[in-house]
Amino acid sequence: MKLFSLFLFMTVGLFSGSKHFYKDESITSLEIERINSRLGDIRNMVSLNHNYNSKIAFLVDMRVPSGKNRFFVYDLEKNEIIDQGLVAHGSGSETGVNGMLKFSNEPNSNCTALGRYSIGKNYKGIFGKAYRLAGLDATNNNALKRAIVLHHYSAVPYEEQDYYISRSHGCPMVNEQFFKRIEKIIDSSKSNIILDIYY
Repeated sequence: MKLFSLFLFMTVGLFSGSKHFYKDESITSLEIERINSRLGDIRNMVSLNHNYNSKIAFLVDMRVPSGKNRFFVYDLEKNEIIDQGLVAHGSGSETGVNGMLKFSNEPNSNCTALGRYSIGKNYKGIFGKAYRLAGLDATNNNALKRAIVLHHYSAVPYEEQDYYISRSHGCPMVNEQFFKRIEKIIDSSKSNIILDIYY
């Protein structure tokens, strides 16, 4: 049944005429299952609070290696992924074991913090345009204090790699080309978009 759902998902995307910036076959059924497990809470959250965008959500699956696309732009109305890209995790999240990460909300840990974030206003920082992130869970409520922001960086590649990409100081850091696409979505939104980072 899962394989049929995946086939249907890919077929609908192919014939709907919607513009996708990724290869459908690069998303595994396990990744789709993990995305689906997060959507219930996100839908509930945006339905209860109209300050949040009810059409689009961003999801980052930290179980996916950093060299593979793991930042997903999800259309909550059409129930489909409409874009994806690479995203770096914090250097402090490295454990020395490939595929295993640790997470922390502590200042100066340089770790990625798991949880849901509200994407706030943009500002111009050392990496150019960036978006402030407010942590909405106990696991990431120090985000503003830690200056955890969504930004781009030239060292993050655009194409998927067979090796790990550069790491950040805890920020979700993406490629500039991918950033330009999500920037359009964020800037055109009248309400805050939810970014969910999970493992």
